[in-house]
Amino acid sequence: MKIKALSRSVSATQAPGSDVQRAPRNLAPEIHPFERAREYQRALNAVKLERMFAKPFLGQLGDGHVQGIYSMCKDKNSLNSVASGSGDGVVKVWDLTTRDEETWRTAAHSNIVKGLTFTNDKKLLSCATDGIKLWDPYNTPSDTTPIASWQEGGPYTSLSVHRTGNVFAASSGAGCIRVWDLAQSTAAQTIQWPSFTDTITDVCFNQVETSVIASVATDRSVILFDLRTNLPVIKTVLQFASNRVVFNPMEAMNLAVASEDHNIYIFDARNFSRSQNILKGHVAAAMDVEFSPTGEELVSGSYDRTIRIWRRDQGHSRDIYHTKRMQRVFRAMWTMDSKYLLSGSDDGNVRLWRANASERSGVKTAKQRQALEYNNALLDRYSHMPEIRRIRRHRHLPKVVKKATEIKREELAAIKRREENERKHSVKKFEKRKSEREKVILAKQQ
Repeated sequence: MKIKALSRSVSATQAPGSDVQRAPRNLAPEIHPFERAREYQRALNAVKLERMFAKPFLGQLGDGHVQGIYSMCKDKNSLNSVASGSGDGVVKVWDLTTRDEETWRTAAHSNIVKGLTFTNDKKLLSCATDGIKLWDPYNTPSDTTPIASWQEGGPYTSLSVHRTGNVFAASSGAGCIRVWDLAQSTAAQTIQWPSFTDTITDVCFNQVETSVIASVATDRSVILFDLRTNLPVIKTVLQFASNRVVFNPMEAMNLAVASEDHNIYIFDARNFSRSQNILKGHVAAAMDVEFSPTGEELVSGSYDRTIRIWRRDQGHSRDIYHTKRMQRVFRAMWTMDSKYLLSGSDDGNVRLWRANASERSGVKTAKQRQALEYNNALLDRYSHMPEIRRIRRHRHLPKVVKKATEIKREELAAIKRREENERKHSVKKFEKRKSEREKVILAKQQ
């Protein structure tokens, strides 16, 4: 009997450029009883290396400002242009690639610059109590006069520009929002809640449904307006005043609010009876919040002198950034590629951070990329293990923030204990409990 068998040369089983014969490998898990233990050890090493190489702070931009930074904005048509406004009325434009000196500056206002935003045609809008001014930082030298100015209905507190059109909205201390066309000298629309509203502190255009505007005011209200009908849509009153409102750039219905009660609330505009999520962690007022361009993460700056990065579907921050010299943070934002963060604080410095603390931006070889992807896959697979979870979540905090966190935890526990005692010995025990996401809403008007 003749039997035909497959045969291959020895060189077919050798690696290119090597004379070592490659041994066969069977990946069946039943014959590799220690494979899971080896992977766990590799995951443990990977998370330790990740924390060891975590160096998020990249540097500051130039010499900063003389006074604190209270407004910042980025050019959405550029990856490297950022503008900042300070308490002495000076506006500066920075180049993130050089980071040494400002590329443009001007004494724009006589007092605190409340709002800054780039228009779609690369102009720069700034506002303060002395009005709104339009600048051209790309084509004019420093310390020039503004291209245009608007002073009707001030003092103004914030600005927001339409995603595609030459339209911008400005909120004022008179409790109304004025919508302007860059080509006109008078406001095209003026909208406000029918009854009196206190000073509107922030306004934001929706980036998807571009006719919708959100605003927050000092009377603790969050109001949505529709420019098509020139009428307000809904008003929600929270327990504390809010400092900042921002829409998710990828989902028209979701917005985030930075509150004075240290928390950040994410709402669904279709249902304001409860918050979608509550981001807890700051120990002082949350002054600013912004969604990343992907809509999956947020960054916030707080009065407690820290910056926190959040995933929108989780309740606690994934990272905390701080330096010894950084003071109260009034502005924090993402760059347009979602890889870096910018912060403006009361000490007058604009700081640049990595969005992922251990990530490096240099060119990587194929072997390096493969190793990083393997380590990330291991961390995702073993993220539930106690030791890996502890190392991955642990952060060194300033002593003041750590102590304030402990005090706040004790105070919240005491409040909860008192509420439970009241519930036990009153008619409240027959009432349905309210969730934390519902308690934040005091009233809703339509």
